[in-house]
Amino acid sequence: MHSGDITSPADRLRLLQDEYLTPRAGHRAERTATTTEPSTPIRLAVFDHIRASVTEAVETVVANREGNTAPTQPPNDPRLVYRWMVEETADLDASRQQVIDSLMYRQGLQHAIVMGDTDIIRRHPCPSCVTWGLVWDDDREQVVCPNRYCADDYGQPTTWTLAQIAEDHIARKNHRAARAT
Repeated sequence: MHSGDITSPADRLRLLQDEYLTPRAGHRAERTATTTEPSTPIRLAVFDHIRASVTEAVETVVANREGNTAPTQPPNDPRLVYRWMVEETADLDASRQQVIDSLMYRQGLQHAIVMGDTDIIRRHPCPSCVTWGLVWDDDREQVVCPNRYCADDYGQPTTWTLAQIAEDHIARKNHRAARAT
């Protein structure tokens, strides 16, 4: 899977559920069953990721709609949750909308990483030094800036969470849109 193939978080979640949830023949499961039980018919790590993403999305919509009318019931199909989010948050003010947009963008990055597409991180500049070519560190589960001039006083590279990268991306996008008008 190449990072340029699918761009929306909804499309990535759909691909994750349709193609990555059920293991292919010969694939080794993440969690193994005891010898008296058959192996799991799905990849439990992917299932847990999808469930956590949908739960977080629903909770964020509910939290950001406080004071407004209550949202409608979220869809049962996880593949429809992002469309539901957009419909339910269309009337929010700009700052709350930015929270929703950042969440959707971050989850799209997470979906891509779960599918093994870590190159998607390279498309973002470092929020600190604006150097391109950020790298995903699987061990720390963080984004690392390879620019040695961006390192701290001890020579340790600057690291970012996916939430910080998503917030920076959405803020830059909104800033460009505001300047264009």
